Amino acid sequence: MPELPEVETTVLDLRKKVLNRTFLDVWTDFPKMIKLPNSFEQFKREIKGEKIEKIWRRGKNILFDFSGDKTLLIHQKLTGHLLLGYWILDNGYWRPKNPGLLGERINTYIHLLFTLDNGKMLVLSDLRKFAKVELLDKKTLEKELISLGPEPLEKGFTFERFKECLSEKKGRIKQVLMDQKVIAGIGNIYSDEILWQAKIHPFKETKQLRDEEIKKIYDTMREILPKAIGVGGESISDFRRISGEKGGFDSLRKVYRREGEKCSRCGTIIKRLKLDGRSAHFCPMCQV
Repeated sequence: MPELPEVETTVLDLRKKVLNRTFLDVWTDFPKMIKLPNSFEQFKREIKGEKIEKIWRRGKNILFDFSGDKTLLIHQKLTGHLLLGYWILDNGYWRPKNPGLLGERINTYIHLLFTLDNGKMLVLSDLRKFAKVELLDKKTLEKELISLGPEPLEKGFTFERFKECLSEKKGRIKQVLMDQKVIAGIGNIYSDEILWQAKIHPFKETKQLRDEEIKKIYDTMREILPKAIGVGGESISDFRRISGEKGGFDSLRKVYRREGEKCSRCGTIIKRLKLDGRSAHFCPMCQV
């Protein structure tokens, strides 16, 4: 699933390309993706003619604010990613006009397509069709986002605030870092990377963490997430930038999905264990 760096990368790319553009039309072959309003026909009526005035991120949600009271929310979920370009409908299949990167197989599972006023198309490619799309008024949006924890890169998210967040939630540190009600935006990839660099075992209980360990996690989090944004996120799975290209974090990935390989710090073989249905990748020597 795209996490904070991948979603922020998408938002930054979109701001350069579609800000102040207007939605002229929308197509889907999977209306269930539209959660609000209740029908695709209503969604289509309400979004046509809306001009994009702001593009921002909250947690893993991409948000388009329009000139009126409406906001388009897209949560890419497990395998979704937005792309921008030109497509041609060919026997019920959307084919990129200029294939290149957009022709890569992972970019061809198009289930939602917006036509913009400059002729370009904004599409959602989603292999598993888990993505969520909603058109909300500001009041409903506020209710939708209220349960999310603080943004880990906000200036006001101090070490003391982070420490307070951990003290309010019991559990193993990897689970807590991925809990969107505690901190917004971190998932499986970056929880593994943060804890490896901080030398903290993912199964360690938050109540067992010393202040210096919490500080190390905080500092590492504030270092790794911006670094990942800077290189365009991680594309080990389905995520692609709106151009169709891969993010560059893979060369920086130290532990996530590296089970069986040698730890780049100490040479010990990296392990993978299940934690509440998710995988935790870690070095059994470095992380204690």
